[in-house]
Amino acid sequence: MAQAPLMAPPIDYAAIAPLLIVLAAACISVLVEAFLPRHQRWPAQVTLSVVAVGAAGLALGLYAGGTPDGITTLADALAVDRPTLFLWGTLLALGLGGILLIADRSVEPGGAFIASAASRAAVGAGGGGGTGGGRLDLPEDRSYGTPGLAPTMQTEVFPFTLFALGGMMAFVAANDLLTMFVALEVLSLPLYLMCGLARRRRLLSQEAAVKYFLLGAFASAFFLYGLALIYGYAGSVRFTDIATAAAGSARSDALLLGGLALLVVGLMFKGSVAPFHTWTPDVYQGAPTPVTAFMAACTKVAAFGAILRVLHVAFGDTRWEWRGVLWAIAIVSMVIGAVLGLTQTDMKRMIAYSSIAHAGFLLLGAISITEQGVSSTLFYLLAYGFTTLAVFAVISLVRNADGEATHLSQWAGLGKRSPVVAGVMTFLLLALAGIPLTSGFTAKFAVFSAALSDGMAPLVVIALVASAVAAFFYVRVIVLMYFSEPAVDGPTVTVPGAFTTAAITLGVLITLLLGIVPTLALDWAGGGGFVG
Repeated sequence: MAQAPLMAPPIDYAAIAPLLIVLAAACISVLVEAFLPRHQRWPAQVTLSVVAVGAAGLALGLYAGGTPDGITTLADALAVDRPTLFLWGTLLALGLGGILLIADRSVEPGGAFIASAASRAAVGAGGGGGTGGGRLDLPEDRSYGTPGLAPTMQTEVFPFTLFALGGMMAFVAANDLLTMFVALEVLSLPLYLMCGLARRRRLLSQEAAVKYFLLGAFASAFFLYGLALIYGYAGSVRFTDIATAAAGSARSDALLLGGLALLVVGLMFKGSVAPFHTWTPDVYQGAPTPVTAFMAACTKVAAFGAILRVLHVAFGDTRWEWRGVLWAIAIVSMVIGAVLGLTQTDMKRMIAYSSIAHAGFLLLGAISITEQGVSSTLFYLLAYGFTTLAVFAVISLVRNADGEATHLSQWAGLGKRSPVVAGVMTFLLLALAGIPLTSGFTAKFAVFSAALSDGMAPLVVIALVASAVAAFFYVRVIVLMYFSEPAVDGPTVTVPGAFTTAAITLGVLITLLLGIVPTLALDWAGGGGFVG
């Protein structure tokens, strides 16, 4: 008997156009790197990246403007619903800011990147100054891509960034565990490489990349093993089939709960949630600061977007089994982030522990299986992403002869050396602390309100105490900048170029607007639920 011909699955190209544009641009970016002369790569890559993100944003706006219903496409592999559209818009906006920071050649002459881990940088290659630290005393190349000379701005980082951004967009839209795993690898592998491309402090950067890769591989293995257990339980990796099996299956729950536990480990690792956070401080400190900014903002959005979808669509009916465990994880993350953040003497490590505390706050919204929980978490991701992006952009401006001056003592008296930079940093730190009239206050209020309405008052009390503790190390930096005398041989503040200025301005404006008039973003975040 003749078999029926295979039918191609229907594809809604308008719905997935933003994702296709970013991934297509990433492939074109690889070809640009391969075929264009060296001196033409930087302008071509910057133009391609910015145009791609802008075109993806335009396609997203046109599709979302039609108020579409949530759909699944590509054989139900991707779900394009209101949370997906919000997360895509957030990722594209943050990705644009990250690309601007990565493309800047004025803060670090020649750019912050070297071609590969085996390359010899022309400036400060070692771990921290002096010949004993591995510094290479070679003349600094300031050719800025003159024909016939090696370019000062290495451009391999641009296709990595676009692939990572495309992977994040697929990650938050994945409608089954296998698609989610593939997207996890697409977003992770470029980030591992990007962390090791620092032009200065090369050994620290390479150590960060190796640590991130090894721990990330373990986390991916946990995720994949959890996927296998869930498939053994439900007979499918699709979220709706898992939800159906969990609600009415006569099978033992051992496979279900064991698989969910392993999935949670993999997802929490990406979200920098304690106790799966051990990579975060070292990678944030060692990676080039533009990469740290991109990673800190966008990866958090991708991770918690995926956590929301998994918990709500696949495991929403079993929340009484896993909720207590996530309560404990949220408490551990808030306590570790707030307490250990007090002990840090490096700005980038301090913000890393801050991100761990914020991951605990985000979990409050994620485990509130309500529409208010979803909308508050999405809004928090938007607010936190722009504030963090601007914070790392400001950190990159304070420099000494060895590069960025990230030790807290080097920020003493910054308010007298550069009042504008100190003022911007003060505003951003107050936003992270959750002070009123900033996006941080609105975001925390929304998440805590959602948790209270879902019966998690004890967790909210712990979160408020952790917020108060965390506020201390933000205020400590502010006091240091304004009430200490600057050292005679202290660091200088570099005048930012157009790209870094644009990124900082974008972050500050969004942080201010979301604190004063958050209604539009909150309404968009609450525009609809997940589809299966």
